[in-house]
Amino acid sequence: MNVAFFLIPKQEVAYLDDHFTMRQAIEKMEYHRYSAIPILTKNGKYVGTLTEGDLLWKLKHTPDLDLDKTEEILLKDVPLQRDVKPISVRTDIEGIYNLAIDQNFIPVVDDSETFIGIIRRRELIEYMFKKING
Repeated sequence: MNVAFFLIPKQEVAYLDDHFTMRQAIEKMEYHRYSAIPILTKNGKYVGTLTEGDLLWKLKHTPDLDLDKTEEILLKDVPLQRDVKPISVRTDIEGIYNLAIDQNFIPVVDDSETFIGIIRRRELIEYMFKKING
């Protein structure tokens, strides 16, 4: 079994464009009620994962930053605290369990490093539960 079995395709995943502002990211994360969200280039390449913590650290370390001023800060200027690496669509299922322990989702890329979707921890847990309980 491989990653494709658990893949939630890109068209069903909320993500941010790397040219978005901090304000746009906040709004999108609030709308979807996400605490973390992938960032992609305009060519669909995975850049990293933005977390609520990244936004809070940027706020803490930027004097006089308020909600209105977040419209002026690009995501490229928000340091990502965690280096969430994507996995290949060819990754074997055993290769993703350790990642799922520390992350709610795992970004997945194809052979050309283009983002194609995510694997959520939820589907992995459901699969294992069914497998254990027959």
